[in-house]
Amino acid sequence: MMRLEASEKQHRYHNLLDDDHANEMLEGEGAGLAARVAELEVRCARQAEELLCLRSTLADALRRLNALEGRAPSTTQRNGAYTGSTGTPTREVRLRQPSYRETAKRTSSYGSSTSSLPQRRGPQHQSTGSLQSDSPASSSSLSPAPSPSPRATPAPHLAHPPQPYRSRNNSTSSNQSASPGNLTKRWNSTGDFNAQGLIANSRFTTTKSLLNLYSKAPQNGPILKHGTHTCQYNDEEGTMRMFLRGRPVVLYGPSDQDGLDPAKVAPPPHSKLKLEWVYGYRGKDCRSNLYLLPTGEIVYFVAAVVVMLNVEEQCQRHYTGHTDDVKCLAIHPNKLIVASGQCAGHDRVDARPHVRVWNSVSLATLAVLGGAQLQRGVAGLAFSRADGALLAALDDAPDHTIAVWDWQRPDKHCLAETKCSVDTVVAVEFHPLDRNQIVTCGKNHIAFWTLDQTNMLYKRMGVFEGRDKPKYVTCLAFNPNGDVLSGDSNGNIIVWGRGTNTILKVVRGVHEGPVFTLCCLKDGSVLSGGGKDGRVVMFDSEMNATGMENVIEGHYGGVRVLAEGKGSQVYIGTTKNCILHGDLQLGFSPAVLGHVDELWGLATHPTLPQFVTAGWDRLLQLWDGLSHSTVWSKDIEERAQCCAWSRDGSAVAVGCLSGRWLVFEPHSRDLLAAHHDGTEPIQTIQYSPNNKLVALGSRDNFIYVYQVDDNCARYSRLGKCLGHSSYITHLDWSEDSQYIRSNSGDYELLYWNATTCRQVASASSMRDVAWATHTCPITFQTVGVWPENADGTDINSCVRSNDGRLMATGDDFGKVKLFGYPVTQPKSLSHAYGAHSSHVTCVRFLPDDSRLLSAGGLDTAIAQWLVD
Repeated sequence: MMRLEASEKQHRYHNLLDDDHANEMLEGEGAGLAARVAELEVRCARQAEELLCLRSTLADALRRLNALEGRAPSTTQRNGAYTGSTGTPTREVRLRQPSYRETAKRTSSYGSSTSSLPQRRGPQHQSTGSLQSDSPASSSSLSPAPSPSPRATPAPHLAHPPQPYRSRNNSTSSNQSASPGNLTKRWNSTGDFNAQGLIANSRFTTTKSLLNLYSKAPQNGPILKHGTHTCQYNDEEGTMRMFLRGRPVVLYGPSDQDGLDPAKVAPPPHSKLKLEWVYGYRGKDCRSNLYLLPTGEIVYFVAAVVVMLNVEEQCQRHYTGHTDDVKCLAIHPNKLIVASGQCAGHDRVDARPHVRVWNSVSLATLAVLGGAQLQRGVAGLAFSRADGALLAALDDAPDHTIAVWDWQRPDKHCLAETKCSVDTVVAVEFHPLDRNQIVTCGKNHIAFWTLDQTNMLYKRMGVFEGRDKPKYVTCLAFNPNGDVLSGDSNGNIIVWGRGTNTILKVVRGVHEGPVFTLCCLKDGSVLSGGGKDGRVVMFDSEMNATGMENVIEGHYGGVRVLAEGKGSQVYIGTTKNCILHGDLQLGFSPAVLGHVDELWGLATHPTLPQFVTAGWDRLLQLWDGLSHSTVWSKDIEERAQCCAWSRDGSAVAVGCLSGRWLVFEPHSRDLLAAHHDGTEPIQTIQYSPNNKLVALGSRDNFIYVYQVDDNCARYSRLGKCLGHSSYITHLDWSEDSQYIRSNSGDYELLYWNATTCRQVASASSMRDVAWATHTCPITFQTVGVWPENADGTDINSCVRSNDGRLMATGDDFGKVKLFGYPVTQPKSLSHAYGAHSSHVTCVRFLPDDSRLLSAGGLDTAIAQWLVD
């Protein structure tokens, strides 16, 4: 009996040992299984990257083939060469590219220092002119390679003989059909709105055909519109009576004017516009706005245009399907499909905020979402990182709702929609490893969402566990382990454990001020950018500081967003609307520069393809229209309202909001003269054709006339013109420099003797005067530019082409319109184009009429249109 009990005890002991051994084996196998699963996840990610490389290589090959097939047979010689007499930099000096990245400094005049790095002569890039479109709204350009042209450009030295400009712009177009066997297809951008509202492209592309590069988008041709307001023509007197806001305005036509029938409709001009280049970037108040595409292009937005820029080849493509401010971007996991969201538009038909999903190679629209769900604007977008089938969007409305779409379904079904937070929400991201997990963050919170099988969204708030709760959680990222990284307004980075809402690690004091962006690199390391201190700091995958960091120069602003480039290259979008590129060791140089505040001043050089802009950000910038680069940028320490070139190109005058006006020498950027007339803004400046006089229209209702001496360096006031009962808006000089005509805020058209500064009382006596320019919108020759029920302020700017064939206008609705000149018929058809999201403040032709420039007000963008 005792032996039996001992045997049973021994048997139970061995069983316990076997159980422990089995448990140890199971635990070991479980740990090994987790390691193998993690290894498989890494391997799958690598294979996905390899597939992505193959797709992107094919896409880039197709883009280049298209450029080769569609290239113009010959280049044309543009007039104008850089000579010392013009006081502008030579092409030899400006068209230089650094062999390494230059970190240029922008001083008070942004032009007093040079890079210590070696330079070489930049090659003449025969750029791809990639994906040229039949549509006037989509464009590419072929141009010489520009200098980086930082706001720190050193003053050039004319050590080389001047060289003429050569334009390599491809202005040809074709209507070749699209088929998989025809690679000469012309690529399109889409603006596919119809009269019923937001209607998506009927050609539908799923992720099963992610490389469907041949879907033909519908043509986004020019819109033909004309005004139908009541006008009365008096054949005996040769006058047209038009009505602005119910007020009659009598305009005298030339004495040789044939009789007009106000009921007839004037046809649009044969010439059309095509968007060639967009200057600027929106970084001051937007996030999620800079990514690198597999084609080597960076994609970003400004105004209502999404821009794809190849920095190395200096060519742009544009997606122009949006109707108002683009606020955010998201990139599909395949890196070829892009989603972009906008705020409410100007027009009634397409005024609703919405999301557009489109192919970044063909520029074809694949889906239009959110016309019914979104109220104010799209604050953030994110594709599901597993397969890209889902798209999450944040509404900027007071409820801050989050919506999730199965965007590939034909009915564009919204799977889930719920209120996100009463506080501001600034970012949304899908978890890269957990398909149904979404993370949002914003004021006082970070939230972890789960989308269950019934398409219900459940939220867990992040628990800060008594730590200092930040006022804002500002940005999100994910490390290779699937942990969530968040940056906040306290300058800290917090690591949240995968699948939890609790803090795993806190890295304190990374930045002075808020952390605006986090970027996880392919090797697992993490970059953080500071919005106040301008620092870029690198961490390893465990969030340990590596000691590598860099600081961008203060005049570029703070770091808004970081994007990984090729190799060790990094792109930085800044809070002062600049895009920099470089790396942490060699530093950063600008790829895109822009204005930061409202932009009103725009003037073109009298003979060269150059123009200057001036805005409320106190910046005066000189641009080159053929190399699409900034020649120099200067802080004039005054908020600028208007600008003008002298007739010989030797001076640039700038009118300011304070009533001051300044004159600069464009080569040295030296201040030549400074004067003060009144306390109201100077609205317009024009030099006389003989360059001996200059007239300034002020908001104090007066026109000030000055005599010009010493090569535009000395100015003596002749007097001021009194007679307008409202502020001066526009003025023109006669060809003989004897007379001035002017428009005012109360729709008056008055004439002046320039030398005596007295009003010409008889308007009929001025009917046959030839005018050197035509920037006044209220004249007999511009009756047809005014839309129906115009209130007199709808047309902000107009300009006649130098050959006298065309007239362009910029209006309060963000449209640039092209008319045939003169526009004497009240009902005149025009071509209307949209790229700006704000009122168009100024339009000007380059001296050879090959291009039209337009400036947006609040969108701070400059659009360059090819006249075709």
